Amino acid sequence: MWCLIFFCLPVWTDAASMYGEILSPNYPQVYPNDVQESWEIQVPPGYGIHLYFTHLDLEPSQNCEYDSVKILYGVHVEGLLCGRKKPRVPGSPIVEEFRVPYNILTMTFQSDFSNEEHFSGFAAYYVAVDLDECTDFVEEPCSHYCNNYIGGYFCTCPPDYFLYEDKKTCGVNCSGNAFTEPSGEITSPNYPSQYPENSQCEYRVVLRPGYFVALTIHSGDFDVEPADSKGRCHDSLTLVSGEQRFGPYCGSKFPGPPEIKTRNNILDIIFQTDHIVQHKGWRIRYHGDPITCPQSVIPNSVLDPKKDKYSFKDNVKVTCVEGYEIVRQRDSLMTFHSSCQDNGEWSNSHFSCVPVNCGEPNPIDNGQAIYTSELHEPLYKAVFRYLCDAPYYTLKTKGEAVYQCSANGRWVSAEMGTELPKCIPVCGVPSKPIQETAKIFGGTRAEKGNFPWQVYFGHPRGGGVLISERWVMTAAHVLEGYDKPTMYAGVIDVGEESLNREAKELIPETSFIHPGWKKQPAETRTDFDNDIALLKLREPVKMGPNISPLCLPGRSPEYELRKGTLGYIAGWGQKERGRLPRYLWKAQIPVVDMDKCRSVKPEGSADSSAYRFTDNMICAGGGKDSCKGDSGGAYAIQDPLNDSQYYVAGLISWGPRCGTFGLYTKVVRYLDWITETMSKHEDRETWQD
Repeated sequence: MWCLIFFCLPVWTDAASMYGEILSPNYPQVYPNDVQESWEIQVPPGYGIHLYFTHLDLEPSQNCEYDSVKILYGVHVEGLLCGRKKPRVPGSPIVEEFRVPYNILTMTFQSDFSNEEHFSGFAAYYVAVDLDECTDFVEEPCSHYCNNYIGGYFCTCPPDYFLYEDKKTCGVNCSGNAFTEPSGEITSPNYPSQYPENSQCEYRVVLRPGYFVALTIHSGDFDVEPADSKGRCHDSLTLVSGEQRFGPYCGSKFPGPPEIKTRNNILDIIFQTDHIVQHKGWRIRYHGDPITCPQSVIPNSVLDPKKDKYSFKDNVKVTCVEGYEIVRQRDSLMTFHSSCQDNGEWSNSHFSCVPVNCGEPNPIDNGQAIYTSELHEPLYKAVFRYLCDAPYYTLKTKGEAVYQCSANGRWVSAEMGTELPKCIPVCGVPSKPIQETAKIFGGTRAEKGNFPWQVYFGHPRGGGVLISERWVMTAAHVLEGYDKPTMYAGVIDVGEESLNREAKELIPETSFIHPGWKKQPAETRTDFDNDIALLKLREPVKMGPNISPLCLPGRSPEYELRKGTLGYIAGWGQKERGRLPRYLWKAQIPVVDMDKCRSVKPEGSADSSAYRFTDNMICAGGGKDSCKGDSGGAYAIQDPLNDSQYYVAGLISWGPRCGTFGLYTKVVRYLDWITETMSKHEDRETWQD
């Protein structure tokens, strides 16, 4: 029998790998001392190794400490030999043998420093032997059926099972099912009977866009092999939806929440089992949960209808809150419609409700708009006020000119609505206070700023008074033959160089002489009644420290002149020696009785009875007087209701003789004509009442 094994081999195997011989050094002579040698035994895969010794003669020692032969499978010691061995079976040459189900072994031989009895060593042989993998393996090579053949084995499966790619494990084909109904029920294979072993079941729920998968698993509908002592699930249920992952779950009761809501319309259900223990499995109920949209489509808007929850396909009307609008390329909107989409976003959400823009405040003449709110842009609820160029202009409005950007996109004032205010010149306020003790006729020079309303008439020689931005008042007789006189404002020195350098030339547009003024030759005129005229300027004049208007008188009783009331006159008229001065002269004179003027004997006349004296005239003077060249200038009196201002009480008209008393057109008598003429011929300019 052993001779056959030793010498006879199957003719179809490779002899180089199917058998071999291993001898100790110098065999059968005495092996040398201090030797260590090893051999690797390898037969083809699918075979085991039969290793046997026909001669073994080594130095004996306890635990083979001196000389020995060691057989290893990796680091595992299959055998350790020393001493002398005799055949174990009578008639057999084998003294020791090993049968292993591995196709690789390592054999080592070592001797120490002495071999005193001349031990002859060993002779060993190995041969490849066929294995019955189905019975010889400690662990079952197949999950179900194992089939052995010479040099190998193969696995097979029961009906309804399939063999995995590892060619060893059988499982049930339970994958590939897709559930597309809005709701439904999914169970593990064979539920509620035991689920199959060694299986990986994959199911997919695919709902239409706009719905998230929601599912419920009742505790009594779940029974999967419990986790081991380390908390690992060998059988498990795992749910995957996009980036969401639930599980793995195992146990006799469902350990997760009773209801699971995903954020996706696709859910993958993965159930995997091993080959050891099976339970009844699980049942899942699912339904589509409509996607919800935010409570707001865009900021600064409200929705109609108002709901606690908006779901897929809901339609709403979106309206910007008050003061906000949607600005488009060609127009703007206040409302639009939007629908909740399948991605959980509102349609038309690219719109933006932005604050209504009222545009930059309209500019006004002689003023500016200053923002008073924290918002310095012309947007809804921004606030600004108009401020006039002080101290020369003031607002002609009651209250403050405060405007707010309204929801309809217009600047609105509580007092004026959308109407713009107007900055009118501050009247009757000298930029330099007037001080006078002398008389004009041989009086004292005025200083810049004393009479900013004073207008110089170069041709004809005379004077006028600025009463608004575009109106000059003068005596009617000054304009006889001169409907467009040469006029200057803002100077006291009327020398040619000064006029060219400092003066503001006023260009008249048209003139208006009072209709009650009678035409008479200048040389023989004795009637100066209604000696008043108005000139409209082509352009408004800019006010400043040397140019500003004089106020008109009020209509109240306080403006009725009383004897002794003091007023200022100024002009470039004739002085004591008949000269026309270069500089403006001034004087302060009182109102006196008309009899004072009647009593003066006119120059070149026997008496004053030829002249006409009327209630439209004021008699003033006494030692201080106006004279030729002063005509048309103002008789300015301090305002009885506002002592910081002056008003034009009269216009220098005529006098019996220079240096005595003079007559002045009483302006208060002509207020109706003045206001009517100015308003009738106004365009956009505003004058003070």
